[in-house]
Amino acid sequence: MKVLMAEDDRDFGNILMQYISISGYDVILARDGKEAWELFEKEKPDLCVLDVMMPEMDGFTLGEKIKEARQEIPIIFLTAKSLKEDIVRGLKIGADDYITKPFDPEVLILRINNILKRAYASSNDEFKISDTILKFNTLELISGRTKEKLTLKEAQLLRYFIINKNRILAREDILTEIWGEDDYFLGRSMDVFISRLRKYISEDKNIDIRTVRGTGFILEERKPGEEFNEGE
Repeated sequence: MKVLMAEDDRDFGNILMQYISISGYDVILARDGKEAWELFEKEKPDLCVLDVMMPEMDGFTLGEKIKEARQEIPIIFLTAKSLKEDIVRGLKIGADDYITKPFDPEVLILRINNILKRAYASSNDEFKISDTILKFNTLELISGRTKEKLTLKEAQLLRYFIINKNRILAREDILTEIWGEDDYFLGRSMDVFISRLRKYISEDKNIDIRTVRGTGFILEERKPGEEFNEGE
């Protein structure tokens, strides 16, 4: 998923960009409000992280423009102020969260994860990665020229992978999320489900569900011309 971050503090912006990238997101970094608006229109991000105090266009003004263009997009405001008036203004614009500086970058990552998870949970139909589309309501999977009717558990598992694409997911976390508990026999069942999903998406050469030895799995999406990482 793609995150647009607007932060005029160069060093702090670079640190946040690294943390967000390591967490598996594509990050677009803008240094002022005007550049952020141009990148928003061009890149179509899934979430915006906006510093309030920026040159060219402040974060609140930018947030208003973004919400006018795409009302559904999540926004997190970053600010050095803790004034009630600023918090209220941000929330009135439609912000999903408001973080006061200084803060630990891990806090931002957790907020991003939670917001995107809620956003996808409330989006009750299509989940797309590369040329593969999961229509969750009808349990349909379209991947290249292949169309499959999934079971509910297959659809839940693939949706979880798509939401967390390019992130390594621990076996126990997948089992707890999809099956409700971490159990050896459920784990064997999960392996069968994952083998089926690999077959279903095999025509889409830009994605792959890869086993990460000793840890779990990762649904990788590559850009054209890139190679997948080495794995099982």
